[in-house]
Amino acid sequence: MSTCHLCERPGCVARHSRRRFLAAAGATTMAARLGLLDFASSLFAQEAAKPAGKPLVKVVFVRPDQEPIVSWPGGNCDVPAQQALFTKTLEDAARKLDVQLDIRHAPLNKADDIAALLGVLQKTPPDGLLVVAMSLFFWQPVNDIVEKRGDVPTIVYSHVSGFTQNLQVGRKTPKTFVGATHEVAWLATALRMFAATWRMKNTRILMLRKAGDDLTLKPWGTVVHPIDRPRFVEELKKVEETDEVRAMADLYARNAAKIVEPSKDEILTAAKNYFTIRRLMQSEGCQGVTIDCLGWKDPVCMAFSRLLDEGVVAGCECDLNAVVGELLSIHLLGRPGFIQDPSPNTVNNTLIGAHCTSPTRLEGMDAPYRAPYWLRSYHTRTGASVQVLWPEGKDATVLQANVNGGIWVGTGRVRSNIPQPPTGCCRTAVELEMNGVADTRDVKGFHQLFLLGNLERELRAYGQLAGIPVAAIA
Repeated sequence: MSTCHLCERPGCVARHSRRRFLAAAGATTMAARLGLLDFASSLFAQEAAKPAGKPLVKVVFVRPDQEPIVSWPGGNCDVPAQQALFTKTLEDAARKLDVQLDIRHAPLNKADDIAALLGVLQKTPPDGLLVVAMSLFFWQPVNDIVEKRGDVPTIVYSHVSGFTQNLQVGRKTPKTFVGATHEVAWLATALRMFAATWRMKNTRILMLRKAGDDLTLKPWGTVVHPIDRPRFVEELKKVEETDEVRAMADLYARNAAKIVEPSKDEILTAAKNYFTIRRLMQSEGCQGVTIDCLGWKDPVCMAFSRLLDEGVVAGCECDLNAVVGELLSIHLLGRPGFIQDPSPNTVNNTLIGAHCTSPTRLEGMDAPYRAPYWLRSYHTRTGASVQVLWPEGKDATVLQANVNGGIWVGTGRVRSNIPQPPTGCCRTAVELEMNGVADTRDVKGFHQLFLLGNLERELRAYGQLAGIPVAAIA
């Protein structure tokens, strides 16, 4: 009899193997018919809920009509071709990010044209302004635009077109970030930063706890729409065991590395929870959800994992700090985060984070990587939750966004996945070695997000653009 390397129980998987589940459910033929053999391309996956409308970003190119021979980029560069490359990169990114561009293709270099631009920015401010600085000797117009453009979030992109003294622009100007890099692809990141701010302000989060008036989370702008928690039970009763529900249950069973505790019926109920949440969000006009879910007999953990993988905010226990962090992670960083309960390991000086749900698309909703997972029970020893196994040795980021403003961030490395038993924590349990933290008991916050990858630079850049202070998490 084999011994499981995580739970350390001989033959633990014999209780509910994937083969036994599929045979009991009679789902193998149905799954094949629906084409659900590939976890990444299941037919029932729905497009991530999006707010109505698009962010508008204005783009201008500051350069002379004819580039001088002795300059940067200088006469050895085809400047119109360079601008065409920047434009195509932005247009491709805008289609992917659902951003509306307002591009001035003519070079911006005359005082009257700059004054006209500033007038437009004052009267009808866009959601973001991208100033592409393209010539070493044309930085004064850039300075003027940054100084006089009002409250419009502004990014200055310099493709090796400025010296150190030029790139001081905007360092102390609110809602300004200078992106000086030779990497043309970074322009997509610039658009993502603008889009993240707009989506934070235009997202409604459904909160199942107690009905009340909508709440706007300042300075983020996110709206929380509270309803009574019993609405979930009422809607769940309406969800029948359809082909789609069985397909989702089969999908999670088929792709689980192991099924330890959950029964067929518990996995089916976990799938029904997903469709219940989707229906509630649709009926209430919301694009994300958080539930006062602690201690439920039939937990929403598997449903939340699925929603996060789709790029939909799913926040545990009505923790609005975690909701804001998840919104930021999905829309700014393009990947979902793992909301967790922090437990410092004082022997290793590491930080263990544990909860009963985690996304599997840890490298991003569009990335091919899917973390392996087991299907497990919940705190109540009932229902189905997911134990996601994080890739050991990989870089990680710890993010705490605060509902009243401010971000705490730290970085580290995945050391291990915690076995259960003998440990009695939540099902997904990840141990991080933290960078530059003398004592992990100093790590601030609760329900912080663990994110795969070192993402501190992106978060600090966003904080500068959005006017959100960013500080070390310890």
